[in-house]
Amino acid sequence: MFYETASNAHGLPHDPFKALVTPRPIGWITAMSAKGEINLSPYSFFNAVSERPPMVAFSSSGRKDAVTFVEETGEFVCNLATFDLREQMNLTSAVLPRGENEMVHAGLAAAPSRLVRPPRVAAAPAALECKWLRTVPLNPLGGGEPSYYLVIGQVVGIHIDDRFIVDGLVDTAAMRPIARSGYRDYFVATPETKFSITRPGG
Repeated sequence: MFYETASNAHGLPHDPFKALVTPRPIGWITAMSAKGEINLSPYSFFNAVSERPPMVAFSSSGRKDAVTFVEETGEFVCNLATFDLREQMNLTSAVLPRGENEMVHAGLAAAPSRLVRPPRVAAAPAALECKWLRTVPLNPLGGGEPSYYLVIGQVVGIHIDDRFIVDGLVDTAAMRPIARSGYRDYFVATPETKFSITRPGG
């Protein structure tokens, strides 16, 4: 099949776009408002975008609390969403009144960050402390108001649970991170599904 996205006339019961750009890492973002309010929410339009210096970005549909809070304080944390935390991650996607703490709503304990004010998810095996760089409105072709906003941050500190450092390497698969697909679907990385391959030239 082929369809043009402008008309989105694919004839399927659900838009297949997000089922094709997959699996997508989940940025489980902790942000704090200028008043000290905490927001924790998962973003599946998320990834690392630079290594030196390390940078990450997440894209929000509309200017949700996370975007507003990040811009107010200039800081956020990306917590690793894992299979063991899948239910709590899902609970933090609920639409709550502004200022209501999703960590409390999901029954998650907070742990202090070292270099930024927003806390991290204590149970997450890894977390990235970030300083906000900029927010980019994703304006569509032909103009018009943006539907999404890309938030870019530089990673200034990284937490890793020592249990997952094996022979000097991070055993990411042992953490069992989850990734988003389309519809209601997710993937989980496991040691059994991990494979290694050497690039040409070493």
